[in-house]
Amino acid sequence: MFETNRNTSLLRPLLLLLFFSGLSGAAVYGQNGGFVDIRPKLNSPLSRFGLGNPVDQFFAAQAGMGGLESTYQDGFHLNITNPASLANLQSTSFEVGGYARTSQLADATTSVNTLQGNLRYLAIGFPLRNPINLNLDRQANIWNAGMAFTLAPTSDVGYDLQIRDNSPEFGRSSNTLKGTGGGYRFSWSTAFRYKFLSAGVNVDYNFGKITNSRIVEFIDIPEALATELLEDFAIRGFSFGYGLQYAYNFKKANEEGVRVPNGKRLIVGVNGNIGNNIDTDATLLFRRFSPTNQLAIRDTLRSETNLAGVLTLPASYSVGLAYEQLNKLFVGVEYGNRAYGSYRNEVRPEALSDARRIAFGIQYVPNANSYNKFIKRIRYRAGFRLEQDSRSLAGSDGSAVQARRNAVTVGLGLPFRLPRQQISFIDIAVEYGKFGVPNILDENYLQLTMGFSLNDNSWFFKRKLN
Repeated sequence: MFETNRNTSLLRPLLLLLFFSGLSGAAVYGQNGGFVDIRPKLNSPLSRFGLGNPVDQFFAAQAGMGGLESTYQDGFHLNITNPASLANLQSTSFEVGGYARTSQLADATTSVNTLQGNLRYLAIGFPLRNPINLNLDRQANIWNAGMAFTLAPTSDVGYDLQIRDNSPEFGRSSNTLKGTGGGYRFSWSTAFRYKFLSAGVNVDYNFGKITNSRIVEFIDIPEALATELLEDFAIRGFSFGYGLQYAYNFKKANEEGVRVPNGKRLIVGVNGNIGNNIDTDATLLFRRFSPTNQLAIRDTLRSETNLAGVLTLPASYSVGLAYEQLNKLFVGVEYGNRAYGSYRNEVRPEALSDARRIAFGIQYVPNANSYNKFIKRIRYRAGFRLEQDSRSLAGSDGSAVQARRNAVTVGLGLPFRLPRQQISFIDIAVEYGKFGVPNILDENYLQLTMGFSLNDNSWFFKRKLN
């Protein structure tokens, strides 16, 4: 919990924003009229705004490469952020991942450490044409298709702050700010490839619930009633994403003089989401109560339920270019933009800003076919990304300062084999970054992401008897 006992605090701009925007929180009004405390999974004051802190949608392998989305393509890993990559799968892939994160949140004079972790994603994807069948039937792999199902969080809300002030008019006062919840998605993804061009779509069902609360108490005025503004809103509805990838293969002449691919290629990728509306359902409670005995004095000033509304999700796009030497080297760079300026929420109106993103990633494999040197078969990854955030706070001069996140990443892809299965992977990524509003609210964090990619090429395999 953040606590400040001073007349001037750099957290005050945040408090004012929360107060005038009609805050809410991670608390529940119990049946007996009491305040039920719910501790958040994280402590990030910026998660108050919008739908909370956006959760990265890429998986552990991509996390080690700066979070590449547009161009990443691998026959044994899923890339849901660009569904076009599914048409290049070589086997059925089941992926599960989780993370652990430690961070230090600080303003000019106060800091707090947090530790959190959770499951990050569950997904299964598969090619619709088995590559073994194609080889046995001596068919050229001119076209293919893939499909996947994914369950993952999209946003995270969690803050638990107590800000104390001392003013000549009211003496000591306490503002308790809490929030919890978040958004999730269940996705169906499919893709089709013809020769070297792939196209795919994501159909996402979004759902979740966010609760926000603010309690104001006047410590030096015992007879003064405390006030609480509590609201929660649920979201539900469909959204849609898209993706394209084109691979240009470099060629060389073989022994017969025919030009064939030499294993080196360029990949151009485009992906994004289409901005559209989803439904919201909100509950609002505004009450006063005695902080010493909540059951003695209660005064409900406003109580509304089943407030239907519309939430406009922002559109986004990302474009990238990558160079790949198959089973050896992958280098990619991409640029993206998320149009949060078009975000609208009828339940809680607020203004957000467009956010740009730059990412770079590299993967190197010393010798993917090494028989007795495991260390040579490991996939070594590194990258970085520079991101703007859609949220902002007021700076010392009163102007809005946009939040941002800068991070560097390293990762490993550890290959292993299970009986009767294709090669599978344990993917590990470590990210060190800085998030927040510079010189107002800064967070230094270290995050570990671990994923398991289990592959099996027996799906859709046509067995033949001689």
